[in-house]
Amino acid sequence: MHLPRSSALTEIVVLDSVPSTNDALLQIAAESAEFTAVVTTDQTAGRGRLGRQWTAPPGQCLAVSLLLRPRMPAGEGLELSRWGWIPLMAGIAMTRSLSGVLPDHEPSLKWPNDVLIRGRKACGILGELLPAGDGLVLGAGVNLSIPESGLPTPTSTSLVLEGATLSGDALADEVLAGWIAGFRGMYAEFLRLGGDEEGSGIRSLALETCGTLGQPVRVELPGGGEILGIAIDIDRAGRICVQSESDGRIQAVAAGDVTHLRYE
Repeated sequence: MHLPRSSALTEIVVLDSVPSTNDALLQIAAESAEFTAVVTTDQTAGRGRLGRQWTAPPGQCLAVSLLLRPRMPAGEGLELSRWGWIPLMAGIAMTRSLSGVLPDHEPSLKWPNDVLIRGRKACGILGELLPAGDGLVLGAGVNLSIPESGLPTPTSTSLVLEGATLSGDALADEVLAGWIAGFRGMYAEFLRLGGDEEGSGIRSLALETCGTLGQPVRVELPGGGEILGIAIDIDRAGRICVQSESDGRIQAVAAGDVTHLRYE
């Protein structure tokens, strides 16, 4: 991997193979600067949301983890209540990056940070706090060239299956460089404005990009239970707002596993 447009990164560590890029970055986070990244196309024991395992044959997926320490211009830390926008920004940036290599499709964001093509998952993003709580590692996994027979679920897809214009290292480089550059621009503006999701335009971008809105959904809540209804909004805290099909009540959800029922 050559990353011709990787100047948005402070440092990049490219590994031939690694169990988990998130774990590898967490191990060096204490001595690493913000926007250090660990990258591989052979992740053997990755993980997704809710502890799910994420694996793929060598060379068929891109796995990248990015180190962030959110600080505003004067050096003060970003208020923790605003951190929920960071994975959403990452999802928006990845949606745009994948759009650049897929001439025939327009990817969409499934709240909070999966990227779908024709309703099928091509990318997942997972954020994990640093042990000291002063930053986070943002991990992304993109299905580059997995064939139909190798897809992990019936609702997954890969960029090559969807007509990507590039292949091999060139595809991985283009996706990664586009994601980093797009995310860093949004992130910098968000922090410059003190975590203002409206003034920075982040909420507008989320509403524009999120294919979950208007969909019938099932939300499985972290503590158990579920909500069935229509996703109608993303509020100013980055939460998905779902109008219950049973009583019409609107609930704002900060964390949960969302299923688009249209694609079940």
